[in-house]
Amino acid sequence: MKKFKWSNLYLLFVFIFLYIPIAYLIVYSFSAGNSMSGFTGFSLKHFYTLFSDTRLIIILLNTFMLAFLSSLIATLIGIFGAMNIYYMKKRTTRMMMLSANNILMVSPDVIIGASFLIFFTGLGSLFPGFGLGFTTVLLSHIAFSIPIVVLMVLPKLREMNDSMVWAAYDLGANNWQILNRIILPYLTPGIIAGYFMAFTYSLDDFAVTFFVTGNGFTTLSVEIYSRARQGISLEINALSALVFLFSLILVVGYYFISKDNMPRKNKKERKSLNR
Repeated sequence: MKKFKWSNLYLLFVFIFLYIPIAYLIVYSFSAGNSMSGFTGFSLKHFYTLFSDTRLIIILLNTFMLAFLSSLIATLIGIFGAMNIYYMKKRTTRMMMLSANNILMVSPDVIIGASFLIFFTGLGSLFPGFGLGFTTVLLSHIAFSIPIVVLMVLPKLREMNDSMVWAAYDLGANNWQILNRIILPYLTPGIIAGYFMAFTYSLDDFAVTFFVTGNGFTTLSVEIYSRARQGISLEINALSALVFLFSLILVVGYYFISKDNMPRKNKKERKSLNR
C-alpha cells in the first residue's frame, strides 16, 4: 500500500482552487438567463449572440493574428539571440547580455507599457505618419516575447554536446549546414516551448497592450476590460469557454509535439555516441 502524501492533497487543492472559477464561468455560458445570479436552464443563445457580434469576432481574429505573428518573429529573433549569448567568449559580457535579456521578464507590465508608450509617442513626433495601432502593439509583443524564447532555448544549448559542432567543422561543414543539421534539430523542443509560451503571453496580455493600442485596433483582453466596465454579459462567458477550449487543444498539441520530438532526439544522440 502506497504511503499517503500530503503534497498530493495540497496539489489537488491548488488545482481545484484554480479551475473552479473557470468551470463556474463556462457553466454559465450555457445558462438561459442573462446574468450569473442563477442558472435558469441550458441554452446556446449566448454562443449564437457571440457569433453574430461581428466586432467581437474581428477583435478575436486580430488577437490571434497578433499572437501568431509576434510569437513567430520573437521565436526567430530569440533563437539567434540565445545562440549569440551562449557562444560569447567573455563570461562578463555573456552575463551582462543575459541580465539585459531578463529585464523585461522581471519588470512590471505597467512600467513596460508606459515605456513603450513614451517611446512610440516620441517616434510619432519625429515621424507624423507613425501612430499607435497594430504596428506598435506588434512591436511591443515581440519585445516582451523575445526574453521568453531566449530562456526556453538557452537550456537546450547548454545541454548540447559542443563536440558535435567541432566535429562537423573538422569534416568540412559550413555554418549553415551546422545550424540546419545539428543545432536547430537539437534545439527543436526548446524552440517549440518558446513559441507556445510567447503565443500564450501575447494572447492574454492586457497591461502593455492597453498602453500602446490605438487607431481603432484593439485586442480581446482590452475589449473585455472595456465591456466589463459596463457590466459583463454572458456573451463574454461563451467567448471565454471557446478560448479555454482552444488553450486546452494548444496544450495537448504541445504535449504530443514534444513527445514526438524526444525519442527522435535521443535516437540521434545514441547514433552520434556509437559513431
